[in-house]
Amino acid sequence: MRTCVERLIALPLIDSVTLRGEINFIESTLENLRSEGTISNDAFLDGGAIQGGLSTLSNMVDLGISRMEAQEHLRDLLVRGMKLDEAHPGLDGAVESSR
Repeated sequence: MRTCVERLIALPLIDSVTLRGEINFIESTLENLRSEGTISNDAFLDGGAIQGGLSTLSNMVDLGISRMEAQEHLRDLLVRGMKLDEAHPGLDGAVESSR
């Protein structure tokens, strides 16, 4: 999940179309990984926090927040993603291997 956020932070422009694409990717990937038994239900639910944060950011971008504010929100999500890595080792790798 951390890598998803890092990828967005590295973009020169953050738009809601890009964010929605990442949200959809995370949603479907987490569902697939859970149903395959690759990740636990707890990892699935915790990963949803990143998805929800990106969804909120997408709405904020649609409302016209500044790039600086969007980057700040992404940095907060990155911290959350790092904590997810600690709580659920392998989650980030499992998500990224689905790309």
